[in-house]
Amino acid sequence: MSLYFKNSILFWNIKVFQRPSRLFSSEAELTIVSEKDGVRKILLNNPKKRNALSLAMLESLKSCAFRDVNSPSLRCILLQSTGPVFSSGHDLKELLSSDTGKREEIFRKCSELMVGLRNLPVPTVAVVNGLAAAAGCQLVASCDIAVATSTSEFSTPGASVGLFCSTPGVAVSRNVPLKTASYMLFTGKNINAHRAVQSGLISKVVDESEMEAAIEDILQSILSKSRSVLALGKKYFYEQLSCNLEEAYRKGSKVMVDNLAHHDASEGIKAFFEKRPPKWVKVEES
Repeated sequence: MSLYFKNSILFWNIKVFQRPSRLFSSEAELTIVSEKDGVRKILLNNPKKRNALSLAMLESLKSCAFRDVNSPSLRCILLQSTGPVFSSGHDLKELLSSDTGKREEIFRKCSELMVGLRNLPVPTVAVVNGLAAAAGCQLVASCDIAVATSTSEFSTPGASVGLFCSTPGVAVSRNVPLKTASYMLFTGKNINAHRAVQSGLISKVVDESEMEAAIEDILQSILSKSRSVLALGKKYFYEQLSCNLEEAYRKGSKVMVDNLAHHDASEGIKAFFEKRPPKWVKVEES
């Protein structure tokens, strides 16, 4: 039993990367991973259990997401799912039957996954077509970019079954205004994709027929940038969120000075004035 509430969205399978250069699966195919042209696509593949974040699923996701992250060929990580539910959250049957030690391990692994996604040197993109509930909503909120179909829904309904969504609330409350987070956490009600994007929980809403093109546009925009510059920028972007205004500007100024000393900064600026595509240095050469 997982946190699965009202949802009638049909299964949709994005067609991006149908011919991957590398393909591997893990943990009885709880996740399926393909990698092509710098993009690692991780597919949550347990639709019968609504892609619940069981301990095995969490371990599989960590293994897939954090593998070879410093490889210069890796430029972006894409999270998707099979079936009508992106993820329904923690596996309640597993939590109910576990002792305290295993419960602690489950939540520790979950926190490691969510924090780890934030600390990756490459952007992470969640693709949602269906319901993202509880820790599934937390997973979406922990990605850098999230795109959802217009029929998708999001919720943190734990209080409805007596288990308040405390850890999902950490990620959600760092994305949306207080009143939206409170509404989701205290009522357990779903919010639709349009409210989710207005609140900042997701980045973009598109019709299902437009999703493939929207994702491809985002990926190509990421791939056109310098990997090392994006890594530097992502690291500082999240660090400054915990700083006061003066400290953020002081540290940010230093980061920009350091960035200007980078080969790719001078190359990018020169290319801009010369009206040509920049030629970024390879990571292993920098």
